Amino acid sequence: MRIDKYLWCTRYFKTRNQATEACKKGQVSINGTPCKPSREVLPTDKIRLRKNQINFELTVLDIPPSRVGAKWVGIFREDTTPAELLEEQQLIRKSQEYYRQKGTGRPTKKDRRDLDEYLTDEDKEHED
Repeated sequence: MRIDKYLWCTRYFKTRNQATEACKKGQVSINGTPCKPSREVLPTDKIRLRKNQINFELTVLDIPPSRVGAKWVGIFREDTTPAELLEEQQLIRKSQEYYRQKGTGRPTKKDRRDLDEYLTDEDKEHED
């Protein structure tokens, strides 16, 4: 099976085109060598994939017949990505959501006043 199709079947990418683009950009390597989208994947191959600023590492266990459900992905691959990288990604997401939830729009008038007050207080401290 082609590497782009394998990554799509095991749900690393939402579309096969995204998997193909990642291969073309050099974000996917098999056994330490960058690969083209048409490269064949075999069981026991080690795949390294860069996605969302994380280097995922996985081992191919078997080749799926077609795209599989999320529950069955574990049968076809073993994820060996270090846990620290995944925790770091969650921390980044939480820090971005701290101030404003996604989709709440522009800052309100009160938010702008608070921000202006904070900035003026900080400027006064630097003047002293």
